[in-house]
Amino acid sequence: MTPKLHMMKLCVGAEEPADLAAWQAQRFGVNPARHVTRMWPKREGELLAGGSIFWVFKGVMMARQRILALEPVEGDDGIRRCGLLLDRDLVRVAAVPRRPFQGWRYLAPADAPHDLPQGRALEEPLPPAIAAALSDMGLR
Repeated sequence: MTPKLHMMKLCVGAEEPADLAAWQAQRFGVNPARHVTRMWPKREGELLAGGSIFWVFKGVMMARQRILALEPVEGDDGIRRCGLLLDRDLVRVAAVPRRPFQGWRYLAPADAPHDLPQGRALEEPLPPAIAAALSDMGLR
């Protein structure tokens, strides 16, 4: 059995998960969302074994979407890229601060934040500085 693995990615252009959900609804309707990235993951089997993409908004990881499939996408420049097909269900997670990075990064399941309970998913996230301080104290 292949172990599960996640990835994390900066969500550029969106302030919060609701912005990403609205953009995906407008762009993809009820179909799975698709995010195209330049590099093809070498650990594809682990991502497809139940992995998710965890979205980082303004330095705070706040939501995830399950990765359904990877598909090749050829750009106008003829370069092959990776299309991540994503479940439309955007799940809010406990806010965890993350430093800026380029591209995407693998995320081990042990390092992934927990899903928020249904009622808490609508709460405003903590300001990044407070979330970072709590995380540093081990209280995330």
